[in-house]
Amino acid sequence: MPSLHDATAGRILFGGDYNPEQWPEEVWAEDVRLMREAGVNTVTVGVFSWARIEPRPGIRDFGWLDRVMDLMHGAGIGVVLATPTSSPPPWMGALHPQTLPRAEDGSVVWYGSRQHFCASSPVYRRYAAALTEDLAARYADHPALTVWHINNEYCTSCYCDETAAHFRRWLIERHTTLDALNEAWGTAFWSQGYADWEEILPPRKAQYLHNPAQVLDFRRFTSDALLECYRAERDIVARHTPGVPVTTNFMPLWSGQDAWAWAEHEDIVSVDVYPDPQDPWGGQYNAMLGDMTRSQAGGPWMLMEQAAGAVNWRPVNRPKPAGLNRLWSLQSVARGADAVCYFQWRQSRQGAEKFHSAMVPHAGEHSRGFREIARIGAELAELGEAVEGAPVAAGVAVLHDWDAWWASGQAGRPSTLVDYPEVVRAWHRGLWENGVTTAFARPEGDLSGYRVVVVPQLHLLSDAAIDNLVAYAAGGGTLVCGFFTGVADRENRIRPGGMDARLRALFGIRAVHEWWPLDADATVECGGTGGTEAFEGLLWSEELEAEDGAETVAAYRGGELDGLPAVLRNGTAWYVSTLPEPASLAALLARITAGAGVRPVLEGLPAGVEAVRRGPVLFLLHHGTGPVSVELPAGDHLDLLTGAKTSGRVELGRYGVVALRPLDGAA
Repeated sequence: MPSLHDATAGRILFGGDYNPEQWPEEVWAEDVRLMREAGVNTVTVGVFSWARIEPRPGIRDFGWLDRVMDLMHGAGIGVVLATPTSSPPPWMGALHPQTLPRAEDGSVVWYGSRQHFCASSPVYRRYAAALTEDLAARYADHPALTVWHINNEYCTSCYCDETAAHFRRWLIERHTTLDALNEAWGTAFWSQGYADWEEILPPRKAQYLHNPAQVLDFRRFTSDALLECYRAERDIVARHTPGVPVTTNFMPLWSGQDAWAWAEHEDIVSVDVYPDPQDPWGGQYNAMLGDMTRSQAGGPWMLMEQAAGAVNWRPVNRPKPAGLNRLWSLQSVARGADAVCYFQWRQSRQGAEKFHSAMVPHAGEHSRGFREIARIGAELAELGEAVEGAPVAAGVAVLHDWDAWWASGQAGRPSTLVDYPEVVRAWHRGLWENGVTTAFARPEGDLSGYRVVVVPQLHLLSDAAIDNLVAYAAGGGTLVCGFFTGVADRENRIRPGGMDARLRALFGIRAVHEWWPLDADATVECGGTGGTEAFEGLLWSEELEAEDGAETVAAYRGGELDGLPAVLRNGTAWYVSTLPEPASLAALLARITAGAGVRPVLEGLPAGVEAVRRGPVLFLLHHGTGPVSVELPAGDHLDLLTGAKTSGRVELGRYGVVALRPLDGAA
């Protein structure tokens, strides 16, 4: 199987989406000059070029793309060649309206934007396959080709009749019989029993709440249907170029795709990451997505898209302050990225994204933004040989699962204020603030390599996942679990007792009597014992009865839950029935990880300074704007970004970064 290493060849890929079809050809030579100046060694071409390549059905115009491919090769720049199937041309929707997706209310989602295709449409799939076949045949032997990029940000849901038929086929394969489906969906509720497969529809607009098990299966089906489209195109390009790696770009924490399942079918796992520069914890969000993508990849990954400055979809789109683009780019490398790319190379003058920043902004080459891009390109060239392909070690795993996310988001749940991605982010933030490098893992996956496993909130857990957690703790691993976990089985049925009996025994819980979600501005007071500081809980609380022998680490104070356990410990298993406010959650995690033998990458860091080891290189990344001083491990170190030798302490200014390789046996 080809890999990212086959494309990088000892360097870090640097570049972005290049859309030359949007510009006169006289601009292309200027692009090449600026790419060389910026240290660009890769560009992604063709993502949205279907209408240009196939202006009418069956007509091919490859001449312009031939010239682009040759131009890039002549400049020593590799091409990530995209199949342009995410945005069908207008003629397809006009001639074949059945290829257009339908919304939940049956209305047509028309062309005029992008991602306007029904993944279940045989007509769409036939056109996409034919175009991919011709594209792969034409450029299979082109020396510029380094990676295949299939489609773009798969995200479309459809509720049309073709999708309904596809959904039924998927359900037959999953459930086999109607009796099994009716049992899995609990259709005895509200007289929903199905007597014929043809009666089953996607969860279209309904009078009141949908069946949550039906919605869950439709989410699973939609992910699988889009994956079928990806695999069809992947198989075509792989047949023509078996040695060229294939990828598609995920969106960060996008609920529509089970990225664990998708990653198994990619040679390179890539992601588009857009932290908000106004978010004071944007650096932690960037770190979390790097950890998640590295874990899905099982090693180095590709940052396919980020913004050089502002985006165009937030209510207020602020640019990145000077230095922040560099900081977050190098942070991604520290957390395993072997490619740092952008949307896009040259900022558009027309279209819906003309206010989205680019490597070459409207201000041109004599701009602060382009100077920073050129600096990043030069520094990545210095880093490549030292870190490319190198691992990032992590002693703690955070469990994350799409089935659990989908199930926890059903309508009619105890609290709509509990937002799964934000709960995951809160727990990762606690680890990040403690300087603990983190990986992500599937609940059913191999956890044996981690000293601590953190479960922020997994409403749904399969029997296999529960057995895995129990076995992990029984083997001496430290397990810490957040609220409202293990409540439902694989079909989203509530487990007897409100939490699986195996988990109750693991955490020392005799009974879960009630869930007590909190209002948006409400908190619960929690008093600590045995050295645990008192803290406030957010979002949630639970009426628990502890088993004899389980230690109440913190108890609720006041109100209906006065004296009941907020944090329980039973051996190496911890259960946290609220969301401690950030400082207290970080303190709790520091206690737990230290007790399990997990130490920060570097002790005594100033606030806002992040330390990550990638292979032999220690990255220090300062997420603040004031000067700080950091004490270094013993010995001499070489800063790969400047070539300077340093020891003792290092000074970091605004958004400062050093990448230190030890000299003479330094730690």
